[in-house]
Amino acid sequence: MNMQALLKQAQSLQKDMLKEQEKINSTIFEGENSLVKVKMNGKKQILEVIIDKSSSLESDDIEALQDMIMIAVNDAMKKVDKMTEEKMGKFANGMPGLF
Repeated sequence: MNMQALLKQAQSLQKDMLKEQEKINSTIFEGENSLVKVKMNGKKQILEVIIDKSSSLESDDIEALQDMIMIAVNDAMKKVDKMTEEKMGKFANGMPGLF
């Protein structure tokens, strides 16, 4: 086996992986429910939380609002993980849990 060709192939694979990861990192993901929308990037950094202004919240609703925000954030994170697996999984070649 030609080691130089193997090294070149590995470098190409690494370049492709970094390119795909950069695409994921710059993608904006939205998680939402009926009251809250959360936007985050592929690094799982929350960029924006939007609360539907058409609903009137009272102090008793704060606990419910916290739950809604948590659900929306988790929804966005699942979408980041799904795209990461879809885009980066091809590089894992059957190595589960790599990404």
